[in-house]
Amino acid sequence: METYNQKKLSKYRLAGLEITVGFPRYRDAESYAVSQGGEVVEVGFLDGNDNPEITNEAGLIEKKLHFYADAGPEYKFIHSSDPGFRRYADDLQRLKSSADRMSFEEKYITNAELEISEDPIIVLRDNRFESVTSRERAKYLKHTKVYEIGVARKI
Repeated sequence: METYNQKKLSKYRLAGLEITVGFPRYRDAESYAVSQGGEVVEVGFLDGNDNPEITNEAGLIEKKLHFYADAGPEYKFIHSSDPGFRRYADDLQRLKSSADRMSFEEKYITNAELEISEDPIIVLRDNRFESVTSRERAKYLKHTKVYEIGVARKI
C-alpha cells in the first residue's frame, strides 16, 4: 500500500536511466523499485546544484537511510524522519510560541513553515540551531553534499 505522494517525487535522466528521488522513507523507495521494475540506488547531489550522480559515498543502501547531508564536521542536518528531530522541533516550537517578540531564528522558522511543512530539516552548526530548511534547499547551502535514496530504471 502506497503511503506517500508520488507527485512529490523528482525524476532525472542520467546515462540512459530515469532516476527517481524524494522518497520519505527507504522502504518507500524499495516498494517503488519493485512496482516500477527499477533498482534502489544512492544518488548524490555533490556540486551545489541539482545535478545527480549515482554514488555510494554516504552508504545509504547499507544503512537503509533515505537522506543524508554533509556540509563538513561543524554542521549537522537533522531530517524530520531522524530520531532526534522531534526533540529539536519541540524545543523550537516552545521558543516560538512563548516569545513576546520574535527572534531572527523564530522569524526564519515561521517564514519557512509553508515551504518545509512536509519535509523539514533542522540545520545545526557546532550543535547549535542555525536554521530550518528543506531537502531541496539543502543542495544549495554551504557547499553541502546531499545524498538521497533513489530508484533507477532503464528508459
